[in-house]
Amino acid sequence: MTKAPAKPAQQLLHLVFGGELDDVKSVTFKDLHKLDVVGFYPNYAEAHQAWLGKARETLDNAQMRYFIVHLHRLLDPSTQKPD
Repeated sequence: MTKAPAKPAQQLLHLVFGGELDDVKSVTFKDLHKLDVVGFYPNYAEAHQAWLGKARETLDNAQMRYFIVHLHRLLDPSTQKPD
C-alpha cells in the first residue's frame, strides 16, 4: 500500500526588498528606481533567511534597510493574527 503524498504547508506569501533610506529615522527611500527586490517566499522562515542574508551583506551601509512584507495579509486579511 502506498502512502498519499503529504499535503504541502499553507502558502503564506512574503516579499523581501530593500534600499537606501534618506534618513534612518524614517522609511523614505533615496531612489525608488534602485530598490532591491530580493524575492518572493512561500513562508516567513524562508523570507527571514533571505532578509538576514541581505542585511548582513549591507552591514557597512547604515542607510541600507531590508524589509519583509507579509503579502498574504494584504491578499487575504483572514490570515492576519489577532492582536
